[in-house]
Amino acid sequence: MRNLYYQMIDVTDFGPYVTKLILAMPRKVAADELSKDSFNVFVEMLSKKGDIIELPKSFIERDEFVPSKGYRVIKDVYPSDIKGNRSSEPSRYVTLELEIGPAYKCSSALAADFKNINGHERYTVNDYVVTQIKEIGEGDEQLRGLVFDLCAGVFNPKKERFLEYDSEDESKILRYGYFIPELKGGKKPLIVWLHGAGEGGDDTSISYSGNKVPALTEKWAQDKFGGAFILSPQCPTMWLDNGSGEYGDSGESRYVQVLKNTIDHFIDRFEYVIDTDRIYVGGDSNGGFMTMRMIMDYPDFFAAAFPICEAMIDEKITDAHIEKMKELPIWFTHAKNDPIVVPEKYVKPTYDRLMKAGAKNVHFTFWDKIMDLHMGFKDENGNPFEYLGHFAWIPMLNDDCRLDYDGKPVVVSGKEVTLLDWLALQKK
Repeated sequence: MRNLYYQMIDVTDFGPYVTKLILAMPRKVAADELSKDSFNVFVEMLSKKGDIIELPKSFIERDEFVPSKGYRVIKDVYPSDIKGNRSSEPSRYVTLELEIGPAYKCSSALAADFKNINGHERYTVNDYVVTQIKEIGEGDEQLRGLVFDLCAGVFNPKKERFLEYDSEDESKILRYGYFIPELKGGKKPLIVWLHGAGEGGDDTSISYSGNKVPALTEKWAQDKFGGAFILSPQCPTMWLDNGSGEYGDSGESRYVQVLKNTIDHFIDRFEYVIDTDRIYVGGDSNGGFMTMRMIMDYPDFFAAAFPICEAMIDEKITDAHIEKMKELPIWFTHAKNDPIVVPEKYVKPTYDRLMKAGAKNVHFTFWDKIMDLHMGFKDENGNPFEYLGHFAWIPMLNDDCRLDYDGKPVVVSGKEVTLLDWLALQKK
């Protein structure tokens, strides 16, 4: 007889991970019957077609691909409910809490098509086999040799906070994910999140859960805004696509008008509860490019913008664009060691031009490097893990951006503010 298990996914700083497996046991099990060496855990990461996914060594090194399969490391084991919440009493469910992060193979819940230059991320089918390798209990109640290899469900609670709209005609309106805040206390602002290149495609949920965008729905973030709508449109290719379907530095996008239509469509759906004087736009990398494109083309529509590792090459931004954008509140985020979107070609000269033009409310958090500050990830030497310099969305979504380009805190009305504090204050 095949035994059932459930998977729990958490959307972390480094994207979604399978953090727990919840085993459906034949009888109630107490905590003192369990230990980390009671089980081993093997997984194969599959495509939806059932093929084992092959991934490169790293985001940069793509010369050698290896099958995504291997053993997971068990961090803790305990009786729980079906959602993996620890129970102080014996339970028919046992949770295996798993180590996650870049140091642990096959712990992610998604994979990108790295063999395709325009490849998108996808949630994977994670096929686990959990084998009991140590007896549990004694006598007639002893459990031995159990194998759990039939997934009965996957929980992804942060992703599940979002609803989705599937467009029937993506030449007119893009598909999108969205979050509705508590609607007490008057109209609410709208935060438009524009995803990076990897989060495009046809799986709408990737646009808002491929990175830690659900952080914007957490109480600590929502309280800053008095509640805020989150809108995450998804483009089929990449925002940088000027019609060629390829990357480039044309500065143009085939999605400008359809994205504006999508934002307008969403506002029309919730016209009585969205404050159109508080529409904010931001995004990472490709989405940072599109943030710039939108405020270049519609500078009077948005109340503020927060481009992250933005990929709008400065030479395509005219002086006329600068004159219009200098009046708009903008907070840039980038890292000095970004090897993908080199700041000297993109954000740095644009920021300098805005400041020279007299911008009064433009800020720039310029990280030396992007370090793990919250997850406890370590490198091979036990030091805090250093992310690729391109991943500046990680500190932004954790609201770690508080210093301006001069290294001093950003201050509003005599009070130091973070990027999200500042954003919530902006109004047309």
